[in-house]
Amino acid sequence: MLLRAAAFFKEIRVEHTLFALPFAYTGAIFAAGGIPSIRALIWITLAVLGARTAAMAANRYLDREIDARNPRTAGRALAAGRLAPSVMLWACGAGLTLLAIAAWQLNPLCVKLLPLAALGALFYPLCKRYTWLTHFVLGAVDAFAPLGAFIAIRGGIDLAAVLLFLAVTVWVAGFDVIYALMDFAIDRAQALSSLPARFGERAARSLAIALHASMLALLVAAGLAEHAGKLYALGILTAGALLVAEIRALERERDIFALNDLVFKANMAFSVVFLATTAAAFSLAYR
Repeated sequence: MLLRAAAFFKEIRVEHTLFALPFAYTGAIFAAGGIPSIRALIWITLAVLGARTAAMAANRYLDREIDARNPRTAGRALAAGRLAPSVMLWACGAGLTLLAIAAWQLNPLCVKLLPLAALGALFYPLCKRYTWLTHFVLGAVDAFAPLGAFIAIRGGIDLAAVLLFLAVTVWVAGFDVIYALMDFAIDRAQALSSLPARFGERAARSLAIALHASMLALLVAAGLAEHAGKLYALGILTAGALLVAEIRALERERDIFALNDLVFKANMAFSVVFLATTAAAFSLAYR
């Protein structure tokens, strides 16, 4: 039982929820003009946990046969038969239930937008079968976290919220393009769509840089739209430093697996630093 539980949590990558949370909290801080209430932050956390669990479970369920044919992913518990597919269906249901409860506790508009968020979380894995725009779909699904958090606090959407949504969309799309480089050959062999498979590795590396440069510009615009304090500039400088580091890594690193490990850790650190600088900027600016 414990082994199955461990396999399940490894499958849905619970630790990746920590990757999504900083920008969700950033959206809440934008909306509140400072630190939101503890109650709101708890329900936002649970909403992200529910959405992320449902999305990862759906991904593993829908992709189990594709994963089984890919040497990199064939060892995953569902693909290898160590977990029953029904486990992921139950996880989808549990995740969506938690998301719905959290939305109901946060804001009526969050409840109204719930079907859109649920559809995105459940069906984005199918996009790779039809379009190389799949990276942007994933980015938009992840960007619902800061957008939903913003709506939860302010009860509506304004320019800053849209800019933050777009920033996270291209941010996630950028490193998902880099992630897809690991499956470049197998995606082509299985006729799966991705930017690397469609346009080649060199073009994918260049596009990842362009997407993260766009993220930097959008974060600047979001800060200006919401009149963020001066400390917000420190987060922008961190984003600029991340971009420079990624450019160097993408130009020099030939080991795709090492490159992905580096990019993931760098972006995880960036999201936490950006949250901290945003919180400080808004808290001081509105005193």
